Amino acid sequence: MSSGSVVIGGQGENDQSVPPPATRISAENEETFSVRVAKFHSQMREAYLELRGRTEADAKVEVRAETTARVAKRPVKEGQQVKPGDLLCVLDRGAREARVLQANALLAQAQLDFEAADQLSGKGFAANNRVAALKAARDAAQAELREAEIELERTEIRSPVEGVVESPMVEMGTILTAGQTCATVVDPNPMLAIGTISETNIGKVYIGQPAEVKLVTGQSVRGTVRYIAPSADPDTRTFRVEVLIPNEDAKVLDGVTALTRLKLAAQKAHFMSPAYLTLNDSGIVGLRGVDENNRVVFYPVEVIGGDRDGVWLTGLPDTATIIVVGQDYVSAGKQVDPVFESLEVN
Repeated sequence: MSSGSVVIGGQGENDQSVPPPATRISAENEETFSVRVAKFHSQMREAYLELRGRTEADAKVEVRAETTARVAKRPVKEGQQVKPGDLLCVLDRGAREARVLQANALLAQAQLDFEAADQLSGKGFAANNRVAALKAARDAAQAELREAEIELERTEIRSPVEGVVESPMVEMGTILTAGQTCATVVDPNPMLAIGTISETNIGKVYIGQPAEVKLVTGQSVRGTVRYIAPSADPDTRTFRVEVLIPNEDAKVLDGVTALTRLKLAAQKAHFMSPAYLTLNDSGIVGLRGVDENNRVVFYPVEVIGGDRDGVWLTGLPDTATIIVVGQDYVSAGKQVDPVFESLEVN
């Protein structure tokens, strides 16, 4: 090695590693470095926004008792398909039927009394205030009958939706009080994929946006965004997003871990190794490149995606000459001697 050059790094005879990152050209020009560069061209990239979450049935109803009584019958069992109006639980009627009969009898008597007084009033033999009182008594008897009938109807607990009866159901003989669950009915069609998205990306999501949902079960289904929360969670600063998934065959189950990918508008970007990234003096992430005058330029960039092979970046011109070896030895504005890689990188 001559005394007029300094080599940073070095290679043995059989060393197959990357060539030395930077070489001083001469003692007369100590600020000029030799750097390895490659030319990168922008590509149209189809970007996706990923949301991690779970599936959730659009309709999942806990069907509750509206009165207190013992469970006398269970016409359905867990896993059974039901339709709106199908019986889920039958409660013991107790004295409710007798109350309906009693209310019917009282109404019949009140109706007779009112009709008789009304006829007498028409002939001048009954006071108008008596007729009014009997009419009120008849109306009260009608209300009592209706109340007794509703109480009797409450012993039959029916499904309000179509779906599948979820386990567990209430056991036979259990005393249900008002508000306790007889059964839960899950309607699997449609299914929802629920996820959250950060406030920095919420502007990229819109109603009707196509989505691909990958489930932990290995299934892959498609859907569309149907709901975006109007306000963020105060703790996480994220927004709830719901993707509607057609599920006529009921193969997508409720509560399964899901990865939802929302397709974004295609944009120009560059794909390269993250090893080329560096920081400027202000701590901004970017790349150092070389302009047409062989001077170093710094390009601030944004990482918009990537995988194990590299990262996608925005912020570069369509075609850019990037320093791939030696970028940490030079700064913006410095004159360099670029050595192009033999293979052009795209």
